[in-house]
Amino acid sequence: MFKETRLRSIIKTISWRILATLTTFLIVLIFTKKLYLALAVGGVEVVAKTVIYFFHERIWNKIHFGKVQLKPFVLWFTGLPSSGKSTLADFVAERLKKIGLKVERLDGDKVRQIFPQTGFSREERNAHIRRIGYLCSILEKNGICPLASFVSPYREARDFVRNITSNFIEVYVATPLEVCERRDIKGLYKKARSGEINQFTGVNDPYEAPLNPNITINTEKTSVEESARIVLNYLRNNKYLK
Repeated sequence: MFKETRLRSIIKTISWRILATLTTFLIVLIFTKKLYLALAVGGVEVVAKTVIYFFHERIWNKIHFGKVQLKPFVLWFTGLPSSGKSTLADFVAERLKKIGLKVERLDGDKVRQIFPQTGFSREERNAHIRRIGYLCSILEKNGICPLASFVSPYREARDFVRNITSNFIEVYVATPLEVCERRDIKGLYKKARSGEINQFTGVNDPYEAPLNPNITINTEKTSVEESARIVLNYLRNNKYLK
């Protein structure tokens, strides 16, 4: 949320008066052909209207009529590894930044680089998601929209985040398992199937799909641009965006 400062109002006043006074000066000069008269009119106008414009701006800054208060929200992308969560979340985040929203990206891989000791058991995963969810709730309360992309395989952890945030929007990236495996450039699925990796979601650890997600997207069938459009349309239709 932004508020017009006194200094900004002064600078706007000066820049506008320079332009407006030059316009008045030229109009008087064109119609009267008298330079002294054009200068006199321009001089009187610049003083009088500078004062009027400044107070006009300050008064309107205090009037709430016509101002739209956008609700901050938590956009939570969940799905199997390599389903396209991060790519989609990054794309949507850039679109939201371009229209002036305060956005913060939280991604599973990047967060685990900071906390590499975080384990992969059900209890450890749930604790991890609860921590991220709490962070999202704090960002949301401060008018920042977090876009979180985490596998977050268990419903109980996602429900925890939903319950501690005000506007939780669950985006289920429902890309089929076989497609995720084909996309896996890190070879993690292959390692999981060979037994090199334990507790890997989708292979030897379950993924509990959302029962009632706000948005469902299959990135096998839609491009990242089309998928982002679906998300943005949802936000507009539900009054999160103008």
